[in-house]
Amino acid sequence: MSVIPSVHSSGTPPVDVLRHQDPELADVLLGEARRQADSLQLSAAENFTSAAVLAALSSPLANKYAEGYPGARHHGGCEMADAAERIAIDRASGLFGAAHANVQPHSGSSAVLAAYAALLRPGDTVLALGLPYGGHLTHGAPVNFSGRWFDFVAYGVDPGTGLVDYAQVRTLARTHRPKAIVCGSIASPRHMDHAAFREIADDVGAYLIADEAHPMGLVAGGAAPNPVPYADLVCATTHKVLRGPRGGMILCGGELAERVDRAVFPFSQGGAQMHVIAAKAVAFGEAATPAFAAYAHRVVANARVLASALAAEGLDITTGGTDTHLVSADPAPLGMDGRAARGRLAAAGMVLETCGLAPGLGRGLRLGTAAVTTQGMGEGEMRGIAGLVGRALTGDDRQVRAVRADVRDLTGRFPPYTA
Repeated sequence: MSVIPSVHSSGTPPVDVLRHQDPELADVLLGEARRQADSLQLSAAENFTSAAVLAALSSPLANKYAEGYPGARHHGGCEMADAAERIAIDRASGLFGAAHANVQPHSGSSAVLAAYAALLRPGDTVLALGLPYGGHLTHGAPVNFSGRWFDFVAYGVDPGTGLVDYAQVRTLARTHRPKAIVCGSIASPRHMDHAAFREIADDVGAYLIADEAHPMGLVAGGAAPNPVPYADLVCATTHKVLRGPRGGMILCGGELAERVDRAVFPFSQGGAQMHVIAAKAVAFGEAATPAFAAYAHRVVANARVLASALAAEGLDITTGGTDTHLVSADPAPLGMDGRAARGRLAAAGMVLETCGLAPGLGRGLRLGTAAVTTQGMGEGEMRGIAGLVGRALTGDDRQVRAVRADVRDLTGRFPPYTA
């Protein structure tokens, strides 16, 4: 397996074929390439894939219908599709030390849906992190299938530290006797204590589902603890820090493999997206290299520097720092809420999200360092980015325009792709 390519030799997404046939859409794709290249991609949920991943996404497997699993398809001509999926399964299982991997989920939410379908029945009680504290929509939001089909009980965080309150988790588990406990967050910058969750789940006879959509790439690179030895099911995305295509996966032990597979197909999905599965296989192969491990550790180092530098700019950093690629920051000390701050930063060319801080505390900012690290930026650039954030949030409109120019200068020195 070759080492993951340098971002400076990755190539650009191909659009030449569209220039004559569909110039209108070609303009859209070129516009998106320009947007990604001349603004700072600080979204914790996004990254830049390698050219090899992009090549797999545009491969002939995009034409193939392949309902079912390798060796048991509902369509003919699946020999190469079977080979691609077996490679993806073997690489994912080996990368994370799992007995079984299902690589067909179309997204992280699809993976969680299938995990619930494998273990639960409508009306079952589930204990998960509350949405105001960083829980995902699939952790019981009323507008989501999870909140409609299951009885969710929310645990929270310690108001002083911002960390998961494990004593509260244990008390709620003993009171409500859930069928499953979900550990995972889309906003917490700290590692979950999988062993503590396992102990609580065993205490009440519950399944443990780890929703690792954000940190799974760090796990692959040895920069975050692996949930596989502790959880009954591990759900994850294949993009974000992992640098693969947009998609999901489920990892589990052999005893739950058949239930998981049937929950994905035929229960919740039809035909597998074989070009995406091939791209996942490429990403898993890249993530098994020493180069990727070094990258994952640089992502965390960059995030820690960014968090410290943002604090120096006057933002309040949730939990006082980070263990991951993610930084959660409250701009309230600068006189604005998260939504207003995101708007000013967007005008200055910095792309990121808001996140819930806690009930009654409004919304903060969620930043990530995976994409800028892929571009080759280091700790010095993280300090510079924090300075740009501070200037954009405290300056007038003229200052915002000046920051926008500085952002273009920075991204011009670190292009995500080069021809």
